Amino acid sequence: MTGRGTPSAGPTEAPAAPPGPDPLARTERLVVRRFRPTDGPGLHAILSRPEAVRFEPYGVQDAAACERIARDRAADPCFWAVERAADGVLLGTLYLAPAEDPAWATYEVGFVFHPDHWGRGYATEAARALLDHVFGDLGAHRVLAHCDPRNAASWRLLERLGMRREGLHRRAASFAADDAGRPVWHDVAVYAVLAEEWARDPRA
Repeated sequence: MTGRGTPSAGPTEAPAAPPGPDPLARTERLVVRRFRPTDGPGLHAILSRPEAVRFEPYGVQDAAACERIARDRAADPCFWAVERAADGVLLGTLYLAPAEDPAWATYEVGFVFHPDHWGRGYATEAARALLDHVFGDLGAHRVLAHCDPRNAASWRLLERLGMRREGLHRRAASFAADDAGRPVWHDVAVYAVLAEEWARDPRA
């Protein structure tokens, strides 16, 4: 699932997300909080894994890069860290930013989680907390996400959240080049959920 930006910054055309509380949420198993400059090692454990960044617009990151990314994200309101409440282990990252004209009250979300913790419901639990914040505290009208349709784990998570696939943009993005330097294009699926749909509780 792509957060639509680089490892350390959201899309340049999007305005900054509102600061929000810190921590943003505490769930049964997780704490969703702001990044800290000291999160470099935990971030490296995630972003150094090829399977974690396979569908991201960046490749694997080394330890030095993750130290810098952690410092950048600590000052970037678009990024949230997800840690396990029991031991403080960094499990993943969430992304949140206004997606369009502020008057449209539309936000975009994204997520990247450590492969060793896939399949345990952590990403779903954290993303639900984020959407509760977006709709409940920020008054969002609509939340959307972009996903490579080959990334089945991500679009299944989006559907578990009650988001629907609204469209498929054919060969709309490229995160890599072939041996001749030409872009390797891939499709982009667009998912979204409206405030009134979220109010009906997708957990039911």
